[in-house]
Amino acid sequence: MIVDRGRPAWLTWTTRAVASAGLVVVLWACLTAWGAVVHGHPAYAVLLVLTVLGCAWALWRGVRPRTARPGSRRVLDVALVVAGAGWIAALAWLRPFTAVEPALTAMFSDEAVTVTESATRVVLAPAEAAAEGAGGEATGTAVFFQPGAKVEARAYAAVLRPLAEAGHTVVIAKQPLAVAFLAGGAFDAAREAVPAAERWVVGGHSLGGVVASTDAAGAADDTDAPAVGLLLYASYPAEDLSSLPVAVESVSASRDGLATPAKIDAARPSLPSSTTYTVVDGAVHAFFGDYGPQPGDGTATITHDEARSRISDASTRFVDAAGR
Repeated sequence: MIVDRGRPAWLTWTTRAVASAGLVVVLWACLTAWGAVVHGHPAYAVLLVLTVLGCAWALWRGVRPRTARPGSRRVLDVALVVAGAGWIAALAWLRPFTAVEPALTAMFSDEAVTVTESATRVVLAPAEAAAEGAGGEATGTAVFFQPGAKVEARAYAAVLRPLAEAGHTVVIAKQPLAVAFLAGGAFDAAREAVPAAERWVVGGHSLGGVVASTDAAGAADDTDAPAVGLLLYASYPAEDLSSLPVAVESVSASRDGLATPAKIDAARPSLPSSTTYTVVDGAVHAFFGDYGPQPGDGTATITHDEARSRISDASTRFVDAAGR
């Protein structure tokens, strides 16, 4: 076995251990979240590839015999190992929640809804309007939606598809690394992608709702295709939007362990007094999408199907009214 004489044995073995751990994390992410890796924003897939290349280089470098190195180079080696460990930890934490049924089935087009998917968005459009070349817009009101943190876009297809069936084009953002704060320009891109939309309802789940609140505030006074509504799923704004001149609907869950009822209630002063609140009794945080259980969430007392139906119904009523 070749041992690197240019640095301490403990550093050589630590480097190999960190590099091996990186390859294991990449394999784990691919095996457990392959659908999200393939169908999500390409940023996470790029990180996986870079990690494999970096770990392979570190392992190759660790078996190359080298001459003695000055202390400053050893300090750099230690820093690289620490940085590599942090990178791998972040990569593991960023592993996205993958869409599950019935969201996957909702991603197929039929006679009512045409589904298209790109690297940066999922679009659910009324099929008749899409066939007529109207950019997927039938009612004049479109919906832009920001997913929750680390949740892939397809996970919201089933809960939002009824909006498309009701005549509203729905654009679901694919966020870089599945983090809404990294998708700040996604709403503007959606408006360019659906030029026939006359007005928009902006929505989001959890962290996505925080960014959606900012999007709605920024587009409320636009003369072309303004934001006329804000739809919050288990979410609340990070700033005072009590004077926001658009309709607001807050849909929350009574058993939510993350955006708890207490947090939703405490955020009321930050929203307009005209905000309507819908509480889905017995539902939890993860019931606003279809991506499996979420750590830290509460325990549901109703079925996911029942909760999804109530959330979709409340959303459709709100978007229909906001467009009038």
